[in-house]
Amino acid sequence: MTTERLARHLRTPDAVVVGLGAMIGAGVFAAFAPAARAAGGLLLVALGIAAVVAYCNATSSARLAALYPQSGGTYVYGRERLGGFWGYLAGWGFVVGKTASCAAMALTVGAYAFPGHERAVAVLAVAAVTALNLFGVQKSALATRVIVAVVLVVLAAVVAACLLGRPAAPGTAASGGGWGVLQGAGLLFFAFAGYARIATLGEEVAEPARTIPRAIRISLGITLVVYLAVAVAALAALGPGRLAASTAPLADAVTAAGSAWLTPAVRAGAAIAALGSLLALVLGVSRTTLAMARDRHLPRFLAAVHPARQIPHRAEIAVGVVVILLVTFLDLRGAIGFSSFGVLVYYAVANASAWTLRPDEGAPPRLVPALGLAGCLLLAATLPFASVLAGLAVFAIGALLWLARRAARPTPPGSPTPPSA
Repeated sequence: MTTERLARHLRTPDAVVVGLGAMIGAGVFAAFAPAARAAGGLLLVALGIAAVVAYCNATSSARLAALYPQSGGTYVYGRERLGGFWGYLAGWGFVVGKTASCAAMALTVGAYAFPGHERAVAVLAVAAVTALNLFGVQKSALATRVIVAVVLVVLAAVVAACLLGRPAAPGTAASGGGWGVLQGAGLLFFAFAGYARIATLGEEVAEPARTIPRAIRISLGITLVVYLAVAVAALAALGPGRLAASTAPLADAVTAAGSAWLTPAVRAGAAIAALGSLLALVLGVSRTTLAMARDRHLPRFLAAVHPARQIPHRAEIAVGVVVILLVTFLDLRGAIGFSSFGVLVYYAVANASAWTLRPDEGAPPRLVPALGLAGCLLLAATLPFASVLAGLAVFAIGALLWLARRAARPTPPGSPTPPSA
């Protein structure tokens, strides 16, 4: 079985666009409402907490990605720094959680593009994204660039309409206090998590030691500015109470501001953003699948690399098929909480891995991974109970599979002894 390396085609602008495509996705059109229900008038505080945790995670991920520029992201970092089990657990959570997210994003495309025919449109969207990815990561990056540009234009129009339109009537939304703010931050964190896609594509980035940290910082910074502007605009147009009750917050915001004519553009922007998120998610999940298949934690045939296009074609097709099955038989639009739990555990492993770095390996200040690790675990614990329970169950299943495999093969490939910190 061939396990050739992937080709390094992506430079800084491409890597930034991949990160933006994953972060500035459908979440920005929907995540502020459930976050406002939890945090109330303290929504901007919740956004700030999510941003701080995201910054710590991004810094830890960037330092590790520069040292280990391979496909797989935190799966690789945990394996190399903490031992095979922790890397496996991070990879397991990422693949399972983000596959569910792929299905949720595909259904979101269908819901906005052709209401009443969500599943059919979702299947077509997954098939189209998978086919595009099979032409190579450069084509995917080019498509993502177009999608990001369109979404940014739509969001700029929303912000302008809300800030220049009619202000919201006075009113407040009940807040869950400190716990509600933390729960809101956990829900908003879901929308920041896309910079992981840059790290999972590490084997396809040119000059990774320089490009990956720079791309992560730039994409996260742009995303924070965009989210802050959108949050302020939505609060100005709706107020915290109406924002919390909304099922389509940005569409409702432009309507309340006196710009109802923008609503079709907002719906189209949401569908395009969801498509961009789906594209980036499939890229990230397929690369982590490739890395785990190389170490035989997933079927070995998924480790193949196309000899001409230098992409993990079997992993991409497998991910596409699984997602199509999910959108055909299941309704996963409520998967945001479960995915947030999996991503927070994933980044907890990344921060723990970064803690073990030495100064000569590019270690970040100790406060960064410590704060990131504590923040991830705290936000994961404050997510809705059903999401936490589902997440714990999935990780427990993964751990049992690991133990069963260890019993069959005491020393699996890809499980080196963790180095001392």
